[in-house]
Amino acid sequence: MTLRAAYWICFAAALAVYLCMVLWTLPTISLAAGGLAPFDLRPTGYSEVEARAFLTALTEQGRALYSGPQRLLDLAYPVLLALVLIGAIRACFTRPWVRSVLIAAAVLGMLADYWENNLVATLLAGEVSAAQIAAASQATVVKSIASGLVMTAVVLALLRGGLKRWKTR
Repeated sequence: MTLRAAYWICFAAALAVYLCMVLWTLPTISLAAGGLAPFDLRPTGYSEVEARAFLTALTEQGRALYSGPQRLLDLAYPVLLALVLIGAIRACFTRPWVRSVLIAAAVLGMLADYWENNLVATLLAGEVSAAQIAAASQATVVKSIASGLVMTAVVLALLRGGLKRWKTR
């Protein structure tokens, strides 16, 4: 298998996992919490009051979905997303220092996502202290900033490349 084929397999897998989360698990969890957004969908973080309100509103079925299928999907997604972003960085950027910074940000986003997942699992299991909530919120924010930075850079590079091709026609 070529590197290009492996990249597109990772891309398809990341997209499939993402679609499962945004079309099934996360909306269902939100419904099971009276419409409150799951922790994963709060990119700017959350306060202790907000976290406790979500955990109080979450039904047992919602908790089971969050702790089961959503957690399994979110075991695969961070690494798949990081691989897709790193492949895009390597294709879009030639300057070594830019590549290095963006790859480091993609890896940071992945690690923060796993950190967030572990902390959310402890919250769902009933270990709900102010420190646990603050750490989970911080992990969510770090994940969002790091991944968002890389995604923005890749989209801008793709747009720049498309604009250059369009102008040469």
